[in-house]
Amino acid sequence: MEKKFMGGSWYLGVLGIVMILFVKSNCVDAISCQDALTTLMPCQPYLTTEAPTPTPPCCQAVSTISAAATTTLARRELCRCFEKAAPALGVIPDKAKLLPQKCGVSVPVPIDPKLNCDT
Repeated sequence: MEKKFMGGSWYLGVLGIVMILFVKSNCVDAISCQDALTTLMPCQPYLTTEAPTPTPPCCQAVSTISAAATTTLARRELCRCFEKAAPALGVIPDKAKLLPQKCGVSVPVPIDPKLNCDT
């Protein structure tokens, strides 16, 4: 189990979920996929298990990613990254949708696994 979380697949899944939050904007990418996935590691227990609420470190990570993804290009790249990673990491889509609300972080785009990252 730890091998799965330590590998790149968990990071990609979480990044996919969080990137979906930030799909629409207008600049240059400010954070890489790997950096975003690493930043979001504290969200893994909430996103992949029955944990009822995200931890403060998870919410800080969501806020950090949101602040770093300031451009349309950056948000699209993160969206694609999260889109690929989420299924591999076992992210529960309904929990991902609730993450911004549970953390009190305002995001420009809803988290939804059906979201088209290219729009």
